Amino acid sequence: MHGAATIEAMRLLLLPAVLGLVLAGCASTPAPTAAPNPAAAPTIAAPPAEPPATPAGASDLASTIGGFHAWLQAFARDALAAGISQPTIDATLAHAQWQPRVLELDQAQPEFTRTPWAYLDGAVSPQRVAQGREQRRLHAAALDAAAARYGVPASIITAIWGMESNYGRNFGSFSAIDALATLAYDGRRRDWARGELLAALRIVDRGDMAADALIGSWAGAMGHTQFLPSVYLAYAVDGDGDGRRDIWGSVPDVAASTANFLAHSGWQSGQPWGVEVRLPPGFDYARAELSLRQDSSAWAAEGVRAVDGAALPALHYASILTPAGARGPAILVGLNFRALLRYNNSVNYALAVGLLARQIAGGAGLVAAWPRELPALSRSEIKTLQERLNRRGFDTGAPDGVAGPATRAGLRRYQQSLGLPADGYATQELLQRLEQP
Repeated sequence: MHGAATIEAMRLLLLPAVLGLVLAGCASTPAPTAAPNPAAAPTIAAPPAEPPATPAGASDLASTIGGFHAWLQAFARDALAAGISQPTIDATLAHAQWQPRVLELDQAQPEFTRTPWAYLDGAVSPQRVAQGREQRRLHAAALDAAAARYGVPASIITAIWGMESNYGRNFGSFSAIDALATLAYDGRRRDWARGELLAALRIVDRGDMAADALIGSWAGAMGHTQFLPSVYLAYAVDGDGDGRRDIWGSVPDVAASTANFLAHSGWQSGQPWGVEVRLPPGFDYARAELSLRQDSSAWAAEGVRAVDGAALPALHYASILTPAGARGPAILVGLNFRALLRYNNSVNYALAVGLLARQIAGGAGLVAAWPRELPALSRSEIKTLQERLNRRGFDTGAPDGVAGPATRAGLRRYQQSLGLPADGYATQELLQRLEQP
């Protein structure tokens, strides 16, 4: 990675000329009704009379930064055409910087996966539970007001806050404008990032927040509960009545906005997100998938029981999850679990939010033990498992190192061929079996 000094030097050399092209290219655009204040216009450092010698190995960097600012020129024209004002473009795109660290994080593919219990050990740690209870107490008025208004429990709002930013201790240090511009120019999901960048400009253009206040993660998610700009525009709420939707500095706004998002994502007031269950003998683990849904009364008729022996709660379109297969806990989840998945489409994440919320509210964690003796498979091992299953006719789709629904389906068919519980959970033992002729 190039040094920050080199990047800044090349940026200062290229940016004035590129911005001149941006302004020239926008000269035919009608001026806004209110002329921008000249004193507020960005000041761009002029290049030195004799540019310094180009550092060794910096030609690629110069080309990249030049291409990035040429892209900004074209995007500025598109933003104007989409209704973004020139003063907003001056306040945002004129200051945008290419961030190589964002691309490093975007392209990172961790080799080692985590077991569900390892993920939950960190996400629902005793420290996070204790901190959540304290934040729940300190901000009871704001959290209770959001819960009453939107029907989402205060403990769930608090748990998301804890998961997303550790209760505001870390919601990122990247400029959303910089991060999204970098991803839109050279990321894996350019069209998505481009749309989010335009949404970020709208936040500034509407006067919701200043450009330099849009701080968050490398992927453009912002504030205490990590809203993307498009989510902010659609669901952020003024919870404290000051006329602003401040998800960076106002806990009432954070609480109300988070609850509003979940309410619009299908949260059902008064229903639990899920309940730990005991499965009947001979249960077909191939049916433990989110895609299989039926009312909890139908599951009860099949012999599914709450782990504490109580009657199952009334849940519509409920599914059974066995995150660690037949050797771990089983959870019956309903529509509220699916609402949590809309916040972050990860079963482990949604399960962590639910369990953290339960313990913040004074409840207990899961009763059944995790199979902690089972090591995690790395991405390369999962890819090898997929390749071997495919060769044997148990189709898993294109091998990618991710144990998704297609991989679980192929693995279940293989397990059935061996007379094993068809839980679709990838293990070292199954990988070794597949090595055998």
